[in-house]
Amino acid sequence: MNRQQARECARALVSKMTIAEKMSQLRYDSPEIARLGIPAYNWWNEGLHGVARAGTATSFPQAIGMGATFDEELLGKIGDVIATEGRAKYNTYSAFGDRDIYKGLTFWSPNVNIFRDPRWGRGQETYGEDPYLTGTLGVSFVKGLQGDGEYMKAAACAKHFAVHSGPEAIRHSFDARADAKDMAETYLPAFRRLVEEADVEAVMGCYNRVNGEPACGSHTLLADILRGTWNFQGHVVSDCWAIRDFHENHHVTEDAAHSAALAINEGCDLNCGDTYQVLPEAYGKGLISEERITEAAERLFTTRFLLGLFDETEYDEIPYSVVECEEHLQLAQRCAEESIVLLKNDGVLPLDPGSIRTLGVVGPNADSRAALIGNYHGTSSEYITVLEGLRRVLPDSVRILYSEGCALNADKVEHLAFENDRLSEAMIVTDQSDVTIVVVGLNETLEGEEGDTGNSAASGDKTDLSLPQSQIALIHAVASQAKEAGKKTILCLMAGSDLDLSFAQENFDAVLMLWYPGARGGLAAARILTGAVSPSGKLNVTFYDPDRPLPAFTDYSMKDRTYRYLGGKPQYPFGYGLTYADVEVTGASLEQDGPAALMYVSFANHSAVPTSEVIQIYVDAVESPDRTPNPRLCGFLRVDAPAHQEAECTITLDADVFRVVNKKGETVPGGDRFVLYAGTCSPGERAGELTGREPVTVEINL
Repeated sequence: MNRQQARECARALVSKMTIAEKMSQLRYDSPEIARLGIPAYNWWNEGLHGVARAGTATSFPQAIGMGATFDEELLGKIGDVIATEGRAKYNTYSAFGDRDIYKGLTFWSPNVNIFRDPRWGRGQETYGEDPYLTGTLGVSFVKGLQGDGEYMKAAACAKHFAVHSGPEAIRHSFDARADAKDMAETYLPAFRRLVEEADVEAVMGCYNRVNGEPACGSHTLLADILRGTWNFQGHVVSDCWAIRDFHENHHVTEDAAHSAALAINEGCDLNCGDTYQVLPEAYGKGLISEERITEAAERLFTTRFLLGLFDETEYDEIPYSVVECEEHLQLAQRCAEESIVLLKNDGVLPLDPGSIRTLGVVGPNADSRAALIGNYHGTSSEYITVLEGLRRVLPDSVRILYSEGCALNADKVEHLAFENDRLSEAMIVTDQSDVTIVVVGLNETLEGEEGDTGNSAASGDKTDLSLPQSQIALIHAVASQAKEAGKKTILCLMAGSDLDLSFAQENFDAVLMLWYPGARGGLAAARILTGAVSPSGKLNVTFYDPDRPLPAFTDYSMKDRTYRYLGGKPQYPFGYGLTYADVEVTGASLEQDGPAALMYVSFANHSAVPTSEVIQIYVDAVESPDRTPNPRLCGFLRVDAPAHQEAECTITLDADVFRVVNKKGETVPGGDRFVLYAGTCSPGERAGELTGREPVTVEINL
């Protein structure tokens, strides 16, 4: 069923409703209309990295880990798995008469906000800091989720539109100010691509104001840009209880009736919250028209018809047995393995079981289930921590000693005696072991969404880039003991964001970023550590120099933010990640065919270790006053690099590769001279220091 057919069906059905019935259908918990054969439907479902909050489901790495794979094809497969399991649950729950929250087919995912500040707790929900990477992976995820069948398999939702990335504590009253260039260059491109390239079915507004207008009632965002310039045909949903903020926190309206009227008149069709319960009052006061109510209802029923909710579809027979099936679990493990980023390796990795009699595993996240899953998660039937993963892959000849080492976050005086006991045990384990793996970091109680975490002081955001004091004491103690005993140490970080790793970089023999790798991600980590798989993930966020002050969290200017605008050297650059192999980009050339541009890249694996690698292309409009300060990502491709072999690949470049955004927010030609960089990391001095290689450059004169 195409959109026009679905819209006609929706129009015919809505025409039979009373005005009160139409208004009732604009709530996320839409009630039954028995006389028309319309069952109740709850629009609220989540599928950020697996079907969430609806019982057992395949648990993929958190979205930030998915982004670190730089794997466009993989994201499409993951979207399809989520839709498949969502259909299986919908079919079975509906058969039991359960049409409650988290049981529907409208998934409020993906989150394509830009991770502009490393302190933002919800940054873990995004694909990273780069608009091109975010848009490319987001398009693939949406296409996978929505499918290409006669009916839509599930409906995706691009959120949170727009200019939304903290702080969490003031999001209900905050006005995010961004100029025209930053809007067009950073905050809007991923949303536009999901609308124009993936036909995303829904767009969710955000809590904050954007340049003075509440986002869920913004004429600029919803009417002018989304439906005007981009010709969006789906429906708009508010963030949950965001419309209530109009009068309670933003103070742009006087009461709930006026808030509901502002939102619906500007194009917000569906309310997650309870403000649209006063639509009858707003209608009675003449604040809204029946025509606008009808239009919103027709858009929502268009989605329901596209999903085939009133017809028989090819998805009706998807059985519950597909949930957490072996094929899906293998895909989750593949994603976890591709997401892990090797930041340092002095030769200790991969571990050689034949030379290790005793392995120490230390740290609060080493055997933590919470550190596997991130936020917005489902339930797994099995959790494999890093400790358990190592037990599964190492031979019986290797004895594993374990110590929690410290609490996840214990920096109060009354905890010190308890902490000292744990530190002593960690030092004993280090002394008794040939190699010690220290697993530290955060979990969703320390970074996440306001209201959903135990971090009440910062409402889910981080106050700085430091590990908790308890963990700082642990890594210092282990490093000191290992140095004294002449032992090797490996640090694994489990988190959804940048944390200061300067001490680890100087004092540990290897450093890995595991992100939140999913319920069974500990097995993937163990396979990486033991060399069954070569690491191949890349940083999709900049790890900033901890000695360089960050811009004010509330400042939405992109100056000195992310790799494109950063001044100075980062701790670890965007796009960086080592493998166990030695892959070098050896050549590159460009071919233009009309507006399209293709990069032909040759590369060689000089080692005996097969690996995957991510070839990355960056562009610099060197003569344009409107260029980004640093070269920007315009193409990438994950490739296989067999041992001792050379190969070539073709990468399609960003359609706007030779264009820039000016101060007015207009996309314009970027001049006559460009430099393209082909490599395995973003270009720059710090990347050269860490990798020992420079990218291949191609100069273009148009």
